[in-house]
Amino acid sequence: MTKVIVLTGMPGAGKEEFVKVALEHGYGVIRMGDVVRREAESRGTAMDDRGVGGFASLEREVHGPGIWAERCLKVLGEGDTVIDGSRSLAELEVFRRALGSDLRLVAIHSSPGQRFQRLLRRARSDAPEDREAFDERDRRELGWGLGSLIAMADVMIVNEGTLEKFRETVAEELRKIW
Repeated sequence: MTKVIVLTGMPGAGKEEFVKVALEHGYGVIRMGDVVRREAESRGTAMDDRGVGGFASLEREVHGPGIWAERCLKVLGEGDTVIDGSRSLAELEVFRRALGSDLRLVAIHSSPGQRFQRLLRRARSDAPEDREAFDERDRRELGWGLGSLIAMADVMIVNEGTLEKFRETVAEELRKIW
C-alpha cells in the first residue's frame, strides 16, 4: 500500500527542503501549489501571489474547501509520496477519507522573521515584495485554516537552526514515521 505524508506549514517554513530530503529517500512528490499554479495558469490568472492566492481562494468558495486535496488525489500514483502544501482541516479530511492509516500529517514550523527572509531569498514569482505583503499572505493562509491544520500534525518539526541540522532531522523523521 502507498504511504503518504501530507506536509503543511506556513510559507517559507522549510517544506521545500523537507521535500528534497524525501526525494533522496525515494518518495514521490505532489506539490499542491504546483497543482494550483497549473490550474490558475490554464485559466489565464495573473501569476503573482495575489492572483494565484485569490484564484485558490475562489476555487475553494466555488467547489468547497477540499477541492485542492481532491485534485491532488487525482494525480496520486503508486509508491510512497509526499503531498506538499496542505492548508486546511477540510483538505486533511479529504486525504484521511481516501488514505486512512496510510497517511501521516507532518508540520514544519519556523518563526515569521525566518520565513520572510527565506521567501525573499528564493525569489519565486509569488514571493512577497515586502513585509506588508508577507503579513497579508500569512493572514490569508491562516484564514484557510492552516493554523488548525498545523495543530493536528502527527509530527511537528521546528526549523530554526542550520539547513544541515534541519535536513538531518527530516531524514531521521522519515526513517521513523511509519
